[in-house]
Amino acid sequence: MKKKIPQFKNEKQERDFWQSHDSTEYVNWKSAERLTLANLKPSVKTISLRLPESMFEELKLLANKRDVPYQSLVKVFLSDRIEQELVVKQGHNKSAQRIGHKVASR
Repeated sequence: MKKKIPQFKNEKQERDFWQSHDSTEYVNWKSAERLTLANLKPSVKTISLRLPESMFEELKLLANKRDVPYQSLVKVFLSDRIEQELVVKQGHNKSAQRIGHKVASR
């Protein structure tokens, strides 16, 4: 029989609880169903970013040509670049694993 999940006063209390307890004692994960929360907005973090004025003006010009806010364009640019970097890193890791496997099998 699974333990009963306690009632929490706030999110911090719940986070602290789950960091120190094993969820398998409280939840039967084998009977869990996948759920897609399509309308859930991701958490955002506001940052301050210093750019050369010329770069900022060029960014606003590009955004204007695409008819989007410059902040949105910055997010698109960053997202694309992060994805590229992760793909390159994963590809490098796979190559390194293949090389390591070949060396180990000799």
